[in-house]
Amino acid sequence: MPEQLSIFDQFDMLAAPEKPSLEAPALPPLEDILDEWVLLGWLRALDAYFTEFLASRDPEAAPCVLLAAALASHQLGRGHICLDLAHALDDPDAVLSLPPQDGRPDPEHPAVAPARLLRSLGLEDAQGWRHFLLKSRLVTEASADPAPTAPLILDGTRLYLQRYWLCECEVAYRLKQRMHAPLPVGDGLRARLDALFTSPSDTVDESRDWQKAACALALRNRLTVISGGPGTGKTTTVTRLLALLQENALGTTGRAMTIRLAAPTGKAAARLTESISAAIERLSVDAAVKQAMPRDATTLHRLLGARPDTRHFRYHADNPLALDLLVVDEASMVDLELMAALLAALPDHARLVLLGDKDQLASVEAGAVLGDLCAGAERGGYGHDVVSFLSHMMADDFSDVHGDGGLLDHIVVLRKSYRFHEQSGIGALARAINQGDVEALKHVWRADYRDIKWHALSDGRDSLLLREALKGYRHYLRAMHEGAEPLEVIDLFARFQVLCALRRGPWGVEGLNQLITDALYRDKLIEATRGWYAGRPVMVTRNDPQLGLYNGDIGITLSDPQAGGRLRVFFEQSDDTSPGVGRRTRAVLPGRLNDVETVFAMTVHKSQGSEFDHVLFVLPDRPNPILTKELVYTGVTRAKTRCDLMSAFDGALGHAVQRHVWRASGIRQRLIGE
Repeated sequence: MPEQLSIFDQFDMLAAPEKPSLEAPALPPLEDILDEWVLLGWLRALDAYFTEFLASRDPEAAPCVLLAAALASHQLGRGHICLDLAHALDDPDAVLSLPPQDGRPDPEHPAVAPARLLRSLGLEDAQGWRHFLLKSRLVTEASADPAPTAPLILDGTRLYLQRYWLCECEVAYRLKQRMHAPLPVGDGLRARLDALFTSPSDTVDESRDWQKAACALALRNRLTVISGGPGTGKTTTVTRLLALLQENALGTTGRAMTIRLAAPTGKAAARLTESISAAIERLSVDAAVKQAMPRDATTLHRLLGARPDTRHFRYHADNPLALDLLVVDEASMVDLELMAALLAALPDHARLVLLGDKDQLASVEAGAVLGDLCAGAERGGYGHDVVSFLSHMMADDFSDVHGDGGLLDHIVVLRKSYRFHEQSGIGALARAINQGDVEALKHVWRADYRDIKWHALSDGRDSLLLREALKGYRHYLRAMHEGAEPLEVIDLFARFQVLCALRRGPWGVEGLNQLITDALYRDKLIEATRGWYAGRPVMVTRNDPQLGLYNGDIGITLSDPQAGGRLRVFFEQSDDTSPGVGRRTRAVLPGRLNDVETVFAMTVHKSQGSEFDHVLFVLPDRPNPILTKELVYTGVTRAKTRCDLMSAFDGALGHAVQRHVWRASGIRQRLIGE
């Protein structure tokens, strides 16, 4: 019996260059090919429907135009803003969700691979593809029409859906506005800056304090981006900046600045509230300054006033937010559309400070705005005026980071992590992953750190995985049975989390959630495996402004004594509706929660903005396009004290660190004129 080919061997065969044939079989119609790609999981049904709609609008559209439309639509689902025509021709298989995760190609009747289809259409280069696109009434060239109405916009060799082209232009335009004309910085602020940073705090060579430099730079800018890994002091830095600005405002105008704090998710907002409040208490400033500083963070959707069942917000360019400064934490999670809405709602005079880790995964939705802004920023590159300003404010020579300036004049990268000390395996592993260094990765495992461990699994029902999961979740469930308060149960649940790279399959969220649920039931820690039951943790998967719940919010299902013991889902209240009252929970009827999922296991994407004492990170059992260094770096750095990595694929980490996430976008080119 012949050896069965793996899905990857099968795909390699499909994607391999075909031998020349004088009688090559004719390809099926494009519509049939797209339908087959949908069945295989290579393309979304939405992309095929969109293409069908466009074909009805222009029956004369060439197949290569409709294919481009399908691929442009598909890129949005994969996080790209547009379809890069040149990239698609150079690496055709990269424009689809390959290898397939849902369907399986039939070796007897192989699917038409993207490379073969593009060759059959006679597309040799991006300019040739452009020629066909511009002949269709479905496509408008961006340079030819400042207000295009066609559904597809061609900008150079990038093909956009109209709405995303408009969003990208809007974001670039408003960011450029904030990059112009530095704000005046009085000499007195230098002494106050020195007082707030009494000793070097973020240094590699014991001579340069990048936290202080970030604060100084933010004094002169309406746009400041502060990037850094976990524990590098982003919140500490911005808290000192807020103190400095409030102290200056109170001293010069007698009026405090209106400052708001926000984050993309409820969990991230709760963390920002907690960390800002703690940092304020440690400041050596007057009580009046502390009193004027914000402590409560909100979600971006709540800040902007999300309107139910629409993409629109209460606050926009014609009804801007009433604030002088906005701080946005976890900015890497902010997608292009949300960033466009946020920038439009900011008043012209307001300052914007974006905090985030440029090396983390980008937003789940399309766009990687923070990554686009911060590309290459760790090398410095400040213009002459900024070098002179920093040298003066810091009493230090910054000529070694001199460069072309422009966008880089608004970005600081913090280098040193205070969470992960020299003996931290989590920190060493994160650095090796981030550097894409396989040899460094091997050295980390040979060092035998106590806070990280690799577990080789045999199958999706490995007893080791279940044993670790039961151990991690037993604490909050026992506290629940003992009648602990909801907030205590929520805190205990947040100490441990199973993370996955995938959604489907035995190693994905769907498989592991059911596996862990069944094991907890057998261990008598929960009373059911389906529906609503006490102890069920859920994550909101869709914004619900009417309930005040947003994508990423996590709640725990508990028996509520105040409701006669009936089940309620308790969420931590993490907004600014009742400032100053401290942490509290709110109960929601399970029947009102339509868009939630169980989160004994969650994807790494969904974990962004969260931290856990102990992370159990389950990696796929074979190579997969989703397995990248950004994903494993993000997953590993969700852990504060311990990280266990598990996989049946021994080469999972080595495979991941050599793969880098790339998202097609024109943001950076628009900002710096590349």
